[in-house]
Amino acid sequence: MNKEFKSGFAALIGRPNAGKSTLLNHVIGEKIAIMSDKPQTTRNKIQGVYTTSDSQIVFIDTPGIHKPKHKLGDFMVQTAVQALQEVDIILFLVDAAEKYGPGEEFIINKLKGTSTPVFLVINKVDQIHPDKLLEKIEQYRQLADFAEIIPISALHGNNVETLLKQITQYLEEGPQYYPEDQITDHPERFVVSELIREKVLHLTTDEIPHSIAVTVEQIKEREGGAVYISAVIIVERSSQKGIIIGKQGRMLKEIGQRARQDIETLLGSKVFLDLWVKVQKDWRNSQYQLNEHGYKEDEY
Repeated sequence: MNKEFKSGFAALIGRPNAGKSTLLNHVIGEKIAIMSDKPQTTRNKIQGVYTTSDSQIVFIDTPGIHKPKHKLGDFMVQTAVQALQEVDIILFLVDAAEKYGPGEEFIINKLKGTSTPVFLVINKVDQIHPDKLLEKIEQYRQLADFAEIIPISALHGNNVETLLKQITQYLEEGPQYYPEDQITDHPERFVVSELIREKVLHLTTDEIPHSIAVTVEQIKEREGGAVYISAVIIVERSSQKGIIIGKQGRMLKEIGQRARQDIETLLGSKVFLDLWVKVQKDWRNSQYQLNEHGYKEDEY
C-alpha cells in the first residue's frame, strides 16, 4: 500500500430523479441502488464503496429532497439532510435539462449552512447543447460558492473519472474502512428487496410506486448451492394488490422473473424466488409499519 492512503465519505444529494442512483451504480460497477424514471425511489441511505490502490470513497446515496406528503416522505427528507452532517464532501446533482426551481433553491439554502466542500455535479449533459451547459454553469456559479463544478453523464460515464479524481484530491489521509472487494455496507437482504421493488416500479402504473414496500422474509441456501428467497410486496389498497398480481398472475410472474435475474447476478448462484402480495392500509403513515419495513426513526 502507498504511504498515503486517502479515504472519506461523499453524500449524493439533489432533487428526485437527478441521477444519483445512476451515478452510484456506474461508479461501483454493480447495481446496488435502484434506478427508475419515477422520482423519489431511493428511500434509505445507500452506501457504495469505491476503492483504488491509494484511496477509498464511501458514497451515501440519499433520498431525493422533496416536499413530504406523509411520514415516509418526512423520513426520506430528514435522512437526506442528516447525511450532510456526516460526510467529507457533498455532491449536489442537478439535471442539466431541467430548469432551476424551488427544489434546487431549497437544497442550496440547506447547503449554505455547511462548511463541507460542495461539488456541483451537472448530470445528463448529453441531453443539452454545450452553449446551454455554459449558461447553466454560470447561473449556478452566481447562486453559491461551489468548491468544484463538474459536468457529467452518469448514464454514459462521461467525465465520471474526472469527478472521482477531484473527490480524491479533497480527501485527507485516512483508513481503509471496508475490504477492497466490498461494494456496499448493506446486507444482501436489503439489496434483494430493493431489486424486487425496482421491478415493481418499472412494470406498474403511476398509482403504485410510492405505496409499496418489499420485505424479504427468508433467504436460505439449498443443497447444490441454489438459494431460496421468500419476499412480500406490501401495498396500501386491494386494488393495488390486483394490479401487481395481474390477470392470471402474469404481472407478479413478470416481476419475479426480472428480479430473479438481477438477484442471481448479485449472489452468483441459481435463485428460487417466491413472491407474495399483502395489503397494509396506509402503512406510509404508521410509524410501526415504517419500522417494520426498514424505515426506522432512530436512523434519521
